Amino acid sequence: MRLKFKFEIGKSLNLALALALLLGTTLLPQAHGADPGKVRIFAAASTTNAITDISNLFTEKKMGATLISFASSSTLAKQIDKGAPADVYLSANPKWMDFLEEKNQIEPGTRFNILGNKIVLIAPINSDIKITIAPGINLAGIIGEDKLAMGDPDHVPVGIYGKQALEYLGEWTTLAPKVARTKDVRSALALVERGEAPLGIVYSTDAAISKKVKVVAVFPEETHPPITYPVGLIAGNASPTARAFIEFLKTPEARAIFEQYGFSLR
Repeated sequence: MRLKFKFEIGKSLNLALALALLLGTTLLPQAHGADPGKVRIFAAASTTNAITDISNLFTEKKMGATLISFASSSTLAKQIDKGAPADVYLSANPKWMDFLEEKNQIEPGTRFNILGNKIVLIAPINSDIKITIAPGINLAGIIGEDKLAMGDPDHVPVGIYGKQALEYLGEWTTLAPKVARTKDVRSALALVERGEAPLGIVYSTDAAISKKVKVVAVFPEETHPPITYPVGLIAGNASPTARAFIEFLKTPEARAIFEQYGFSLR
């Protein structure tokens, strides 16, 4: 009887997995109420180093444990909208926070702007390219047959800011076919680090953590909207520990870590 029972359970699990695959879903725990003792943080890829350090400090102070997922803000927002288990969302631009807020996915009263940043043009560390950002710079001519690495401008925040800046400069139309669209800012950084792209657009904070690239130009602030990082709690998941974490982000210790990695503070 015991063997038969195990067999029946195995059959049921296999059937459930087959149905999940057929329907294009996964057997994930529900977002609401899953593992309330651990703060699940969904954060923009550009905050990887800072949020990792801050989360470690949060845990060292015995304020709570964390589980972090880093990716493009758009990818994370879509995952949350589909029910992925998350408590805190930190976006690299307001657009994707608005997306979730409009769907009542953000706990009212918990959203606030926390960081600012800059976008820069980077090249491999041994590059001799010199560029001054101004209308008529002809980046397409400088790149030639190569590619410009940047986050996908259709949904990745750094790519959206980059496209806006290039449109302002009158460069986008000729550059668009030369863009190597990446899933997030760290992927664009990696392409330039490996020399697979002679130029890339990333945040200044990402350029600062790499010893394999250098900044060849900074995009003037007037070329794009202000770069703003909002953070908030996911509706229904505002546990005391999750609330403690986003409040911890406002502390002098956390803000010092953000500044250490080159972010401006809001």
